[in-house]
Amino acid sequence: MGLDLLPALALGYLLGSIPFGWLMTRAAGIDIRAVGSGNIGTTNVLRTGRKGLAVATLLLDAGKAVAAVLLARHFWGEGAAQAAAAAAFVGHLWPVWLGFRGGKGVATLLGLALAAVPLAGVAALLAWVGGALATRYSSVGGMLSAVAAPVAALLLGQPGWALLMAALALALISKHRDNIARLRSGTESRIGQKG
Repeated sequence: MGLDLLPALALGYLLGSIPFGWLMTRAAGIDIRAVGSGNIGTTNVLRTGRKGLAVATLLLDAGKAVAAVLLARHFWGEGAAQAAAAAAFVGHLWPVWLGFRGGKGVATLLGLALAAVPLAGVAALLAWVGGALATRYSSVGGMLSAVAAPVAALLLGQPGWALLMAALALALISKHRDNIARLRSGTESRIGQKG
């Protein structure tokens, strides 16, 4: 099992580190790191006004985590799937290709939750959409989603996945510390608001 973790970690990190938001906006002639927050994720891509690119970023950032979990599970088992999930998340947050400056991990955490414990992924998705619609803050929806995933996994009898998702949720919330500061000061951008 120990040796199986190495290829799973490598697979997960390489998949997770693909910066889809940056690649697609660059192909469209936009430097996403010079827009809004400078982040490469879905919310900042939406600030470019390119809704199609934002949706594609969301799906691809979630999809790379789904692929990491399912491939590792198929070839090496459940422990390797957990390793690949964690590595995909780390790869998204700290991609080697962009000087270790990546996204905040919401879509990637959602994708790995959907692949690992599907009902926990659904709960996370509902929390994300519900929180974002209720507040019109994408950051609030994302953080609620990150909390919902491990809670749901635990309630569904998946303590190993719950523990992993909880650790990833803490990293995700830490990545949102600037958003939290702006929420407190009332300066956080709402969904659909440029800048």
